[in-house]
Amino acid sequence: MSGVETWIEVSKLKEGSYIMVDNEPCRVVSISKSKPGKHGAAKARIVAIGLFDGQKRTIIKSTADRLPVPTILKREGEIINISGNEIEVMDSETYETVTLRVPDQWKDKISIGRRIEFWIVAGRPLFVAVKRER
Repeated sequence: MSGVETWIEVSKLKEGSYIMVDNEPCRVVSISKSKPGKHGAAKARIVAIGLFDGQKRTIIKSTADRLPVPTILKREGEIINISGNEIEVMDSETYETVTLRVPDQWKDKISIGRRIEFWIVAGRPLFVAVKRER
């Protein structure tokens, strides 16, 4: 699992947290916890959505178990090239270029020279939002 440095106990998870499920970074959308039974520990049913593929994943874990948390680096950059539904962005900090896939809801708001926010999640770039012009 590249890009994973920390772990979180299932009992401390909250909606909106980020975890790794099946080696895919995901955002937790719901958690339901059951009470411990006569011979077992409390269980949690976690529903998470993949950040890159949008796939819904459901896992059931003991509340004492630990899950991996992906490393998320929040970055800003400037669009330097547009090619279909992909853009090239120059990172404002490192001056590296990154190729990102643009979600459909942002396609009409991108143009060369616009600033965007993107994340590096578990070593892979993810488009987040177009920054507002000042």
